[in-house]
Amino acid sequence: MENTTHIPALRFGEAYKSLDTTDLGDVLASGNDLEVSVANAGLIRRDLLSIEKARNALFAIPTEKLLDYAEKASDIYLDGELPFGLDGETQDAAAYVSTLSRLTGLPHSLCRGNMFKVAAALKNMRAVISGLTRGLPPSLFDNGCTRLGDIDINYFSTASSLGVTLPSNSPGVNSLWLPALVMKTPVLLKPGREDPLTPYRIIQAMIAAGFPKEAFCFYPTTHEGGDAIVLGCGRGIVFGSDATVKKYAKYPNIQVHGSGRSKVLIGEDRIDDWQSYLDIIVESISANGGRSCINASSVLVPSQFDGISHAMAKKLASIEPRERDDDQALLCGFANPDFAKAIDEIIEDQLKEPGAVDLTAQYREGPRLVEKFDQTFLCPTLIACTDPDHPLANTEYMFPFASVVQMPQAEMLGRIGSTLVVSAITSDEAWMRDLMGSPSIDRLNLGEVPTNWVQWEQPHEGNLFEFLYHRRAIQSKTLITA
Repeated sequence: MENTTHIPALRFGEAYKSLDTTDLGDVLASGNDLEVSVANAGLIRRDLLSIEKARNALFAIPTEKLLDYAEKASDIYLDGELPFGLDGETQDAAAYVSTLSRLTGLPHSLCRGNMFKVAAALKNMRAVISGLTRGLPPSLFDNGCTRLGDIDINYFSTASSLGVTLPSNSPGVNSLWLPALVMKTPVLLKPGREDPLTPYRIIQAMIAAGFPKEAFCFYPTTHEGGDAIVLGCGRGIVFGSDATVKKYAKYPNIQVHGSGRSKVLIGEDRIDDWQSYLDIIVESISANGGRSCINASSVLVPSQFDGISHAMAKKLASIEPRERDDDQALLCGFANPDFAKAIDEIIEDQLKEPGAVDLTAQYREGPRLVEKFDQTFLCPTLIACTDPDHPLANTEYMFPFASVVQMPQAEMLGRIGSTLVVSAITSDEAWMRDLMGSPSIDRLNLGEVPTNWVQWEQPHEGNLFEFLYHRRAIQSKTLITA
């Protein structure tokens, strides 16, 4: 079709144009419409029969060289002009940011911020791999074994490939699948509907840096196709809602990243100095437009409820919608305005139940739902809950939304439920030991650390190495570990 740029599927790195396409609309600076191929489940299953050629291409390259390629890919992804489309078109970083903003609603500033997250994951891949393997040498992935002292250690791959169904809410989540390539595991990626751009650009950057193209399959597809990917690969990663988590919970070979319900907990020993932590709390709630699972959706305090609640509400209410190319923009528009309206209606309906008040409504001008700059926004919202069992007390939405709840410190760990990140502001050593022993917390930040802070040497959510590799007991007098 004339005046249309087409993003193809990639079958072992080779472009493939499907007869079935999805029109993403007029989002390109060139004025062309953008469309994307839609791969069907049958094609995906057929490709999986040939996955060994992808594995062989990775195993032919020493891990140290793959690590070099990852570092090189970081710069190419950030600054390169990369293949985009079927007819020799290319896309530079500025065009990528502009198009991504139009597709996802992220302002340019947050698109660039997410680019830096992905680029940093590639640039720091040595530290990432070291953190995941707890310091084992990279050569482990070349020959499957290494020696620690007098003990031979053998790991073997549990999967011929890693299938990932990606979301559209935050491009930065693409950093989670990157280490798989260095671990000699091919990837099959299903992009989110609103963001086929990010995984496609990452793939092109990694190929340009030296990774074998055969290691990458990119399949924009349906829900059936997504199931074919995660159920057909040896291991799968799925991002989604609580309903998605429930759907895949029965599959031990699928790792599900659902709602994070991350939290800030302030201890009794530090609560009187709450004003010193106000910026950390607000950053935890609002960073990346509140779209990440590591954004705080609840703040638990043992006292000072009124003072901290109103101060948080006032700061959050000062974050207002701006033009998408405004460097100060911190709020994201919604790609689907009806989704924003539905969320707003749910919140308003639940506020009718006693025990919760929207404090930000007292400080912002106008309603929560705002249509401005040709976008639909939900303005930051802080719910003060006097009832810890109120439905809004432990809820997560895809914008800066959080509750603040008062309860005794001794009750907090028993009430937080499954929580991706806890930032606990305390110096109480006994409570810190309780926090470190809690099975409800996936990642723990101790002290004045926002929930969105990332340390490359620490796994984000789960451990990809332990997911893709399994240790085998081995005893030998002739084992070659070099």
